[in-house]
Amino acid sequence: MQKINVFDTTLRDGEQSPGVNLNFEEKMEIAKQLERLGVDIIEAGFPASSQGDFRSVKAIADQVKGSSVTGLSRSLKKDIDVSWEALKGGAEPRLHVFIATSPIHMTHKLQMTPDQVIEQAVEAVTYAKKRFPHVQWSAEDACRSDLDFLVRIIEKVIDAGAEVINLPDTVGYITPEEIKNMFSYIKTNVPNSDKAKLSAHCHDDLGMAVANSLAAIEGGAEQVECTINGIGERAGNASLEEIAVALKIRNDFYQATTGLTLHEIKKTSSLVSKLTGMVVPNNKAVVGDNAFAHESGIHQDGVLKEKTTYEIITPELVGVNANRMVLGKLSGRHAFKEKVRDLGYTASDEEINKVFKSFKELADKKKEVTDEDIFALMTDEKVGAAVKYFEVETLQVNYGTNNIPTATITMRNPNHEVIQEAATGSGSVEAVYNTLERIIGQEVTLTDYRIQSISGGRDALAEVFVKVEFQGIESTGRGTAHDVLEASAKAYINAVNRILNRKSGEEQKAEKVQI
Repeated sequence: MQKINVFDTTLRDGEQSPGVNLNFEEKMEIAKQLERLGVDIIEAGFPASSQGDFRSVKAIADQVKGSSVTGLSRSLKKDIDVSWEALKGGAEPRLHVFIATSPIHMTHKLQMTPDQVIEQAVEAVTYAKKRFPHVQWSAEDACRSDLDFLVRIIEKVIDAGAEVINLPDTVGYITPEEIKNMFSYIKTNVPNSDKAKLSAHCHDDLGMAVANSLAAIEGGAEQVECTINGIGERAGNASLEEIAVALKIRNDFYQATTGLTLHEIKKTSSLVSKLTGMVVPNNKAVVGDNAFAHESGIHQDGVLKEKTTYEIITPELVGVNANRMVLGKLSGRHAFKEKVRDLGYTASDEEINKVFKSFKELADKKKEVTDEDIFALMTDEKVGAAVKYFEVETLQVNYGTNNIPTATITMRNPNHEVIQEAATGSGSVEAVYNTLERIIGQEVTLTDYRIQSISGGRDALAEVFVKVEFQGIESTGRGTAHDVLEASAKAYINAVNRILNRKSGEEQKAEKVQI
């Protein structure tokens, strides 16, 4: 059985999803969960792109020891130097360096000849190898590159010290048969290919990222690069959970396996979904809410008689447990702490104490507090870990079918002054946002607003996701509360605070790079 290395790029390529903006604490939380999931390599970011990315990559490399932590780098010495400073504290320092190899990229983007590209690639790998014990080299847009040119450049970068060769389908163009043949061709025609592992990094523009990744394994790939829930640029990347479970269920065909702890998949998927604000569709394979639901009478009858009639994946395999311990107002701190850990969160005693207080307040309003509710409370705590420039203290909304909705809000500003304002709107949410904008004193443009319930029932928590533009920067925000208007206010202020954090230098806008 062949071992396939799993290279997770949720924190780099995944964070490049439109509208996604993770703060430092959220990146750390995801990295720790990826470690528990058992991914071999975590691509934590692009250290040379910003101080914020450098800080998060360095912290993850310093703290995560169960997975190899890597960072992306262009084929530039200055990028490699910055990456070393960020990654040198890791248990297994690793660099991911790339350059484009397709004719269209070399001609129009790089404006370099093929020989110049080879020279720069070799120079970058040679320089990186002086510091990093492990170097991965990527041929950007490999799937639209000339195969014989790939053979030439790959042979030379392996000689220079690259031990992993990544062949990305950067624009999601290739088909399964073509990518299988490409990997097989490289494996056969590169004289020193036995000295390096081949890796596949597939995008989902034509909906074939997972199929292409599996086909690459058939062609000789020993590593797959993917993201949780398949998030990423444009239509996203190959979905880690789908690849992992496909290899498990069809190991008779692929004769390959991963080292992942599969029952951590659902927790990881839920965590990434909550922190990125990207909702997992109900019909999403492996982790969607309907993945193990059976509505058809024929299906229900079959499953009751023998599960394998209509269920090839057991819920327990990916960590979906039907027998969940439900907490209520009589539950103690110890049970709550164990539940938080069971959900995949790492939390200090101080964080536990804060959230336990919120849990008790919620338990007084709800008969049963679900896993989803606790997940939301913990997410709110992590979201609020950054500096709070503005903080809502009281909120009052007057609404009637024959009256103009009016919101009155008391809020603390960055100077710790308490300000109270009121404003109207055509609806209650607009009245709240008009009031908040008046207190902030600058224009805030709302570009997206979404609301959903955390769980079922009339007493469910409301979760609001917004996207705003403020001071020329776009950011997302999330808020959770028992009342939809309070959740809406929290999400709005969270987005504004994120932007102010970034402008203060804590989180600078990172440069996006495609692979």
